[in-house]
Amino acid sequence: MDIARTRSRAELRWQLLKVFMEKKKLFTNKMNLELKKRIMKCLVWNVALYAVETWTLTQTDRRNAFEMWIWRRMEKISWLDKVTNGEVLKRVNEDRQILNSLWQRKHRWIGHVLRRTQWTFA
Repeated sequence: MDIARTRSRAELRWQLLKVFMEKKKLFTNKMNLELKKRIMKCLVWNVALYAVETWTLTQTDRRNAFEMWIWRRMEKISWLDKVTNGEVLKRVNEDRQILNSLWQRKHRWIGHVLRRTQWTFA
């Protein structure tokens, strides 16, 4: 029951992410870069990193590619344009952060689990 509910929530969030990314009018050239980055980190990253605490970190390349896809999409840089990842990061004034965010969330979750005094299974 609980697994089905979690899965349906994750699917709902994924659908919201797809709808969000299809809205091209949201990111116009008139919008401030810092505002675009804050929207991406608040909405897209939180949806994409849902339940990251339980993930394994063996596929770091896919996560790095996802992060770069987000920044490229935000700046409307096509994959056909010969723009390196470093250049994209310079344009958005960011460093690669998704793996650091993954580690921070995992450590926070582990600390939460270890501080639990009584184990109850319901």
